[in-house]
Amino acid sequence: MIEKLYDLKKTQIDRKLVEKGRLMQEIAAIEAELTITQAKINTTGVQPHGAISDFAILQMHKNSMKKHMFNLEIRRKNLDRKHQLVVDQLIELQKESEQFNYILQEEKKEKMKLALKAEEEASSEYMQSKYIRLKG
Repeated sequence: MIEKLYDLKKTQIDRKLVEKGRLMQEIAAIEAELTITQAKINTTGVQPHGAISDFAILQMHKNSMKKHMFNLEIRRKNLDRKHQLVVDQLIELQKESEQFNYILQEEKKEKMKLALKAEEEASSEYMQSKYIRLKG
């Protein structure tokens, strides 16, 4: 029973590790997109002698990119929260897994002690029977 629980915790840990990796990839993708968008905002411009409407369009474009960055930041913060939650769950699962592993190790030690005790009793009985045959 303990072994099944230990295996279950190991499986849960593996799933959480996969989820953590996926979240980290999403966060990295958002950060890359934020960097690219910021670079676009910094480098976007119009001709020095262009029409006034060019400047208005440029400002609308920059505003839309800033709004996009704001939305990405919100999404990244949500992913960071999810990531932290997964890390906390992972730590808890690892603690539980270690507890089950400790119990399993103790059970193995106990079985080994019982086997050694049974073997010792068997050899003791053998020696007693041999001694009795020699005396008889």
